[in-house]
Amino acid sequence: MQNNAKISQILGVDFGTAKIGLAMADTEMKIAFTYATLKNDENFLTDLAKIIEQERIETIVIGIPTYLRREKKETAGEKLGGVIQKAFSRMKIEYQNEMFTTKSAQDNLIAKGMKNVGKHDDAEAAKIILQEWLDRAC
Repeated sequence: MQNNAKISQILGVDFGTAKIGLAMADTEMKIAFTYATLKNDENFLTDLAKIIEQERIETIVIGIPTYLRREKKETAGEKLGGVIQKAFSRMKIEYQNEMFTTKSAQDNLIAKGMKNVGKHDDAEAAKIILQEWLDRAC
């Protein structure tokens, strides 16, 4: 029996003012892995476009904070989703709560014995965001 299921690539994003952490997963394995950390600068969309093309990304999951009493104000992650949607119209954009993911990422890295966790916590946070979305959505 042949399996004709289409495997799609998913990119997780932890958006920060200085750095943007990225994680990757596919719909078959449903396990998130750290991918990269990009600078949040004028080259971000160009760098993102290269990754989207190279990795054949079909869905982007962006972390946004979920507050109990959040005003109807758009978050930086939601603004990023709009920019990505405009630049890559075929892209499916999803959002996932990112509350405490940076702290969890730092704790994970420290537990692994990693030094300079600040250099790696953005991609690790993106991995947590993406894995939580995979666990909920897939």
